[in-house]
Amino acid sequence: MAAAAGPSFWLGNETLKVPVALFALNRRRLCDRLRQHKDVQKNSVVLLQGGEETQRYCTDTGIVFRQESYFHWTFGVTEAGCFGAVDVDTGRSMLFVPLLPESYAVWMGKIHPPEHFKKKYAVDEVHYVNEIASVLASKKPSVLLTLRGVNTDSGSISKEASFEGISQFNVNNKILHPEIAECLFQHYCYTRGGMRHTSYTCICGSGENSSVLHYGHAGAPNDKTIEDGDLCLFDMGGEYYCYGSDITCTFPANGKFTPDQRAIYEAVLKSSRAVMKAVKPGVAWPDMHRLADRVHLEELTKIGILKGNVDDMVKVHLGAVFMPHGLGHLLGIDVHDVGGYPEGVERIDLPGLRSLRTARNLEQGMVLTIEPGIYFINHLLDQALRDPTQSCFINNDVLQRFRGFGGVRIEDDIAVTASGMELLTCVPRTVEEIEAFMAEGQGSTKSFGSLSKQKE
Repeated sequence: MAAAAGPSFWLGNETLKVPVALFALNRRRLCDRLRQHKDVQKNSVVLLQGGEETQRYCTDTGIVFRQESYFHWTFGVTEAGCFGAVDVDTGRSMLFVPLLPESYAVWMGKIHPPEHFKKKYAVDEVHYVNEIASVLASKKPSVLLTLRGVNTDSGSISKEASFEGISQFNVNNKILHPEIAECLFQHYCYTRGGMRHTSYTCICGSGENSSVLHYGHAGAPNDKTIEDGDLCLFDMGGEYYCYGSDITCTFPANGKFTPDQRAIYEAVLKSSRAVMKAVKPGVAWPDMHRLADRVHLEELTKIGILKGNVDDMVKVHLGAVFMPHGLGHLLGIDVHDVGGYPEGVERIDLPGLRSLRTARNLEQGMVLTIEPGIYFINHLLDQALRDPTQSCFINNDVLQRFRGFGGVRIEDDIAVTASGMELLTCVPRTVEEIEAFMAEGQGSTKSFGSLSKQKE
């Protein structure tokens, strides 16, 4: 493949080369949207503040820096302490970088001049941060459009740009957030090689812990020893140049599925593939969740855990007992990307569906996860057994066999295309593929005999 023209972000062989022209395109798309907005005046300027270096608590140990997501989407800048501005009318871009002290060169490396950043990020102007007030004043903007809005997944408010002297400008912090969120969510993730960050804390459950949806948090820190016969659920994603991936693989620790493990795994795989077949522009994401639920209920009935009419099971939301989370989410610069619930899109307050991170109709260019799962969570099973509208569908004798089973989740990343979808995940998925893959790996098992002798 021919090398991309112009500067690119690239970490060498086996990693992706991302042209910085991507961010010029992002800025152009943003300006196009803003120029169509009835409340955006002529000579408006977008102003964003990047992330800042932080230390671990009160120590001088730095936390690995990760750029603020909106700033990254707009400029692709990897350095901390920067600001960026874009003239909405012309699309002209300005980057403001810190003026570093000479001592920086001793401890941190070469101090680059503004021209270096202008070339590296293909922006029109570069100035120092301490010049931001005077430079912006010279542009005589009618208004500075700053970013302030609530992330619908976290409930947290985005970081609004602020600098000494901003009070002399007319500032509007209402317009930008919904417009930039609509542009961000549509971009592809980059998933291979050179990743300094993971997209989130890895979830590595085994045995019963594979039913703990966010296993790996501080209270349950991926600390269970994997045993022979356990089913492992590993939900992990790398992050490359701030673009996230989110992939879950479920597999037997010893390389061979038991009949029950195979039955549940293939039920989830069937729902995953049913959703993939149905995905296309215009489809409502909640309907995809309902489709996965229905397939699960049909398959659990075939296995013998459930009995009765599936339509009646749907009416009492029995699917949420086995899949309490949403089917998937938008994916991009944040693993749970923005744009899930813009104005006019409301959450559906029903079991399972209320956990969806978006309820939108799908559009071409959207990137999402498809992550159906079946879990045997004692708390939810006990609740269902106490509810006569749900317990009448449960074969409790068969269910007892699955107490302590854990769970199965299969999570893939997809991009919605004009007529369907593109699968971005490349991992073994069928039972046969997983067992063959694990059989190949058994020959490379490491010996820890010397360590065992030391312990004795």
